[in-house]
Amino acid sequence: MISESDFRQAFPVFADKDVYPTAQFNFWLNFSKKMLNECRWADLYDEGQMLFVAHYLVLYAREADATSNGDSANAGQVQGVETSKSVDNVSVSLDVSKITLDDAGHWNMTTYGIQFYQLMRMVGMGGVQL
Repeated sequence: MISESDFRQAFPVFADKDVYPTAQFNFWLNFSKKMLNECRWADLYDEGQMLFVAHYLVLYAREADATSNGDSANAGQVQGVETSKSVDNVSVSLDVSKITLDDAGHWNMTTYGIQFYQLMRMVGMGGVQL
C-alpha cells in the first residue's frame, strides 16, 4: 500500500502540493484501489498504483492550468498528443507512432500512462479464463 509521501518521494516532479493537491492524490489513489486487482498485480501493485495516480495527476494539472489561465471554456476538452507546431515561418513535426501504444486510448496522453499500460499488459490484465 503506497502513501502520499512514498509517491511524492518516488516521483519528485509531483512534490508541489499546490499543483498536485493531496485531495487529488487521494481521489486517484482510492480509484486505483477499485480498478486494479491487487492479487493480479502481486509484487507490482505499488508500482502500478503509482503510475496510475501519476497519469491522472498530470491530466488533472493540465485541466487546472487551462482553467487558471482563463480557458475554462475548454476545460475537459479531449486533447491528443501534440505532434506539430508552427510559429511564424518555423514548423516542427514529431513522429510519435513509435512511443504511443495501439489500443492504449487515453493512456497515451502521458508518459506515465504509457508506462502503466505496458506494465498492465505484462501483469496480464487482459482476459481471464475462469
